[in-house]
Amino acid sequence: MRTGAWIDDDGVSVATVAERARAAAAAGYETVWLSERSGWDPLTLLTAVGAAVPEVQLGTAVVRTHPRHPLSLAAQALTTQAATGGRLRLGVGPSHAPIVEGQYGVPYDRPARHTREYLTALRPLLRGEPVAHAGVTVTVNGQLAGAGVAAPPLLLSALGPVMLRVAGELADGVVTTWAGPRSIGEHVVPALTAAAAAAGRERPAVIAGVCVAVTSDPDGVRDWVQRRFGVAGDLPSYRAQLDREGVRTPAETVVAGDEAAVGRAVRALADAGMDELMVLPVGPAADQARTLEVAATLAR
Repeated sequence: MRTGAWIDDDGVSVATVAERARAAAAAGYETVWLSERSGWDPLTLLTAVGAAVPEVQLGTAVVRTHPRHPLSLAAQALTTQAATGGRLRLGVGPSHAPIVEGQYGVPYDRPARHTREYLTALRPLLRGEPVAHAGVTVTVNGQLAGAGVAAPPLLLSALGPVMLRVAGELADGVVTTWAGPRSIGEHVVPALTAAAAAAGRERPAVIAGVCVAVTSDPDGVRDWVQRRFGVAGDLPSYRAQLDREGVRTPAETVVAGDEAAVGRAVRALADAGMDELMVLPVGPAADQARTLEVAATLAR
């Protein structure tokens, strides 16, 4: 099972992100992940810090699709891929209505249809192929001339049944959020497997983004997560995911406890069908530092 570390880049310098990436690489993680949030652009930032961690892969979990035309995203992704020696893992997703409509002023209508059209155009663009696609939400006419650059693996944030069907047909992997053993084993893996089989493909990898804390105060960490991320439970796709998992709040999905407890929880995720653990260290700074130091080892 692979392990990766999600790096919190919110409100910190590029130098600090590079320092955190080096710490993750030294701890044994195989991928460093960044997200598109309210600050740095993750692909540009990965290009900037990639030289600091030449031994690991570099992933986005995830880049928002609506604000970026597939031609623009493909060009940026291939530039990052070339600049980092072919280490990019490109994760994309449609985000949520309050962000897409509220911040960008773009309609958030039938996101699964938009995502299918987007990936249908993006995949061949990443391979350097010409694309002529006229969809309902995505229109592309063009080709990129990125000489000698291999297409990065294309990952999709997917939780619901329709998005998982799109991922099974068009993506190389899925990135889950707020998903535990129950929903991964009973929902994500079966849906992906069926969709991939129908498309004549192997099942895409399941990369589980999990809040983790090696801590002596699990309840305190869950309170910390609830204060910072509890509002995620009000977003429709996340609310449905929490219901599948049988929990009320994002905080209830946190893997927290001593090293033995965290190790057992990670093994349960692997047994459910998770292929890669993306560790999101949470809690007070000391707990986060300890978690980053040991969680990669506990996942093996």
